[in-house]
Amino acid sequence: MPARIEDYAMIGDCRSAALVARDGSIDWLCWPYFDSPACFAALLGGPEHGRWRIAPDDPRATSTRRYHDDTLILETRFETVEGCVAVIDFMPLRDGAADLVRLVKGVHGTVTMSMELILRFDYGASVPWSRPLDADDPTGPGMRLIAGPDKVVMRTPVEIQDVPGSLRARFEVKAGETVPFVLSRVPSHHADPREIDPLAALTDTERYWRTWANRCQIDGRWSSAIRRSLIVLKALTFVPTGGVVAAPTTSLPEQLGGERNWDYRYCWLRDATLTLQALMLGGYYTEANDWSHWLVRAVAGAPSQVQIMYGLSGERRLPEWEVDWLPGYEGAKPVRVGNGAVGQLQLDVYGEVMDALHQSRLGGLPPVDATWEVQTKLVAHLETVWREPDEGIWEVRGGRQHFTYSKVMAWVAFDRAIKSAERFGLPGPVDHWRRLCKEIHADVCTNGFDKQRNAFMQAYGSSEMDASALMIPLVGFLPPDDPRVVGTVEAVERELMRDGLVQRYRTSRVDDGLPAGEGAFLACSFWMVDCLVMIGRQRDARALFERLLSLRNDVGLLAEEYDTTHGRQVGNFPQAFSHIALVHAAIRLDALADDDRADAADARETDDEARYEHVGYRADKAVRA
Repeated sequence: MPARIEDYAMIGDCRSAALVARDGSIDWLCWPYFDSPACFAALLGGPEHGRWRIAPDDPRATSTRRYHDDTLILETRFETVEGCVAVIDFMPLRDGAADLVRLVKGVHGTVTMSMELILRFDYGASVPWSRPLDADDPTGPGMRLIAGPDKVVMRTPVEIQDVPGSLRARFEVKAGETVPFVLSRVPSHHADPREIDPLAALTDTERYWRTWANRCQIDGRWSSAIRRSLIVLKALTFVPTGGVVAAPTTSLPEQLGGERNWDYRYCWLRDATLTLQALMLGGYYTEANDWSHWLVRAVAGAPSQVQIMYGLSGERRLPEWEVDWLPGYEGAKPVRVGNGAVGQLQLDVYGEVMDALHQSRLGGLPPVDATWEVQTKLVAHLETVWREPDEGIWEVRGGRQHFTYSKVMAWVAFDRAIKSAERFGLPGPVDHWRRLCKEIHADVCTNGFDKQRNAFMQAYGSSEMDASALMIPLVGFLPPDDPRVVGTVEAVERELMRDGLVQRYRTSRVDDGLPAGEGAFLACSFWMVDCLVMIGRQRDARALFERLLSLRNDVGLLAEEYDTTHGRQVGNFPQAFSHIALVHAAIRLDALADDDRADAADARETDDEARYEHVGYRADKAVRA
């Protein structure tokens, strides 16, 4: 049985990522890329579906773990009656083969260790054949494992036993000794990967992450949490293209034992604005620029064909299918690969794209060729479809509706077109866009607002609340001191907060095409922090933010949701959206804390550029690396 979701830590190389449990087992790895088939899939099944465990023989061993400061290098310390040993796990940044390094380091005493490698390609289905490397192989001693298109080579000085279905070893580690294990992957038709120096790779990897983290321009009370979240965001960036995946996993359930299990190993346009802002606020202009370039390339083409998500390189076809041989995380089926929501109509993505590209201009990022032409074509198409129902931000599978948030973001699209044209002298029918803005704004305020409850509803004609309404002041649709905004925040607090955390909506009362039940949505809870600050309830905002920080696991990671009944993280892990929302909420609170005399009016600043003043944001002064 896999570990609890929060008992995993992530290591990665900005092309893929692995999840390591407290007991020293790597239970998830898609190789060589985030969206590749998993070769370790025990996370969604059992050891027989692939894992790599290195741990003391002693079943009574206890463990603690940490990341090396400002890195993605994980160190797990095992204490036994024999002594103490540290297992250091990392994935070197690569320019050729993909490598996964595990160093077993003796701390004190002499500890007997066991290693078991069960490699299963194609999501746990394909058993490779294994052969020892030739004794005179210039790449060094080890084992070669091949199946279909995949070849993996293990190198270690430890004697390996090749037993049916796995590689095993038993060895001792004394204080001061370091025993390396290196797993390297190349296509099966390539020559064996070159041997790497694992200790030099550790030094290089540590230097890379610390250099990157030291570029962070954010200080303050929560700077440590912010830096860890930005490291997560960097780790989820596919370096070759600049795309950012939502999470490195698929099908971790939003409800334990439930069916809300989705593949998040792709890039969502919805994350665009907040991702871009988080990177720029942190001072990571190169990554922000790469993301904005990926965004423009992805949406280029016919505006009517814009999708809500794309593959790592902008691929459009992400067919959804079920991996029926995997039993699912703690029995939660189905296990899905691909995402059927790719073909949905979600009007909000037009606003996300327009806002993100407006923010990139405000930040001084170098323009992408033909960006404005792409944008004007997008809003021209949006003009023809904004009145249509859609599947909405939450990608419901229960039929299209006129979702309030979708219409709000349609307004954002035209509003940002106006602001970009006026601020940067770009050509366009500004007066026409202004009339459309006015029309959409009136439509939302008339049809999306319930006067009796003084709150915006999930959809036109609906009586249900939706946490996406918290974005109304955050995107500037209405000022935070507007009574309708205050009423909406209070209504979400009253109707959607359970055990102090925010749910997206009440699944028991909304037909989204799936059985009811899910955890509290962590990004929405961070949005509530933002809104509480903006309406002047700073004390409540800080209390909620501190509560959310307490839900991170021991190495600072968050999943998509939190199950308050069982006290567990649920959903795909770690989730970019949760960490992005954490960064924004922390910066907003820090901006408030900078001035003890700040009152509610100070916190209500909504001007785009004001969000960057707190960290001295100027892209033209950035140190690029």
